[in-house]
Amino acid sequence: MARKQKTVSFVAGETAALTGRTRPPLDSHPSASCGTRELRGDKERGGAELTAMDKSELVQKAKLAEQAERYDDMAAAMKAVTEQGHELSNEERNLLSVAYKNVVGARRSSWRVISSIEQKTERNEKKQQMGKEYREKIEAELQDICNDVLELLDKYLIVNATQPESKVFYLKMKGDYYRYLSEVASGDNKQTTVANSQQAYQEAFEISKKEMQPTHPIRLGLALNFSVFYYEILNSPEKACNLAKTAFDEAIAELDTLNEESYKDSTLIMQLLRDNLTLWTSENQGDEGDAGEGEN
Repeated sequence: MARKQKTVSFVAGETAALTGRTRPPLDSHPSASCGTRELRGDKERGGAELTAMDKSELVQKAKLAEQAERYDDMAAAMKAVTEQGHELSNEERNLLSVAYKNVVGARRSSWRVISSIEQKTERNEKKQQMGKEYREKIEAELQDICNDVLELLDKYLIVNATQPESKVFYLKMKGDYYRYLSEVASGDNKQTTVANSQQAYQEAFEISKKEMQPTHPIRLGLALNFSVFYYEILNSPEKACNLAKTAFDEAIAELDTLNEESYKDSTLIMQLLRDNLTLWTSENQGDEGDAGEGEN
């Protein structure tokens, strides 16, 4: 049955993520093996150049790359910043999050398109095989990106986080990227990625309830994405709706605690929570099955 609307989820610091206006990175598509070798050499030289740059230069390069919508470059610059081993500022962690969100988002979108085409070509063996091979290529790229992010989180970001807000931010991010892996995984690997995603979300959720106001945008964003996980990955609409509704109601009850700085983000995420609740409720009442894919 046709899907009415996409479930939405949230990446802190990126307005485009909230409205679904994610654009793919500007990739090259070599057609010959010699081109592949040249691109790989360029990538290695680029990596060496990034290593030689100091933190402020890398951050500036990431900002320039964001303006140019070259999100692969942006991610590479922020990866180099992270690998210097220092705790990231709020601005730096948002740059990192936005960069990888766009890089992985392009592959997730491509994977959904090719998977749909593959299903429609079941009667044509040659076309179906071509679709399968292309889908697997996209899956490999997506998995490499997610594993890069998860390594940064485990090796640098989570262990260096000194504030509860940062810890929740990174654990939520860990849950998100394991969720992305679970979308394309199968068998035992799928069970592992689902379990790892739920564990990270749950740990972040417990910290957020103890340390953060119900109106805090990071706590609200976590509730939004955790509820999407329940709905789309675990197929638990009741738990998803309960989590989203509780987060929304608790935030509404404490709207007077919102400061001017976070008002826009918090109220926007609250609207997304309400939109998902409306969508999920209507789908369950209409027995329409699964929701659309999350945008985070």
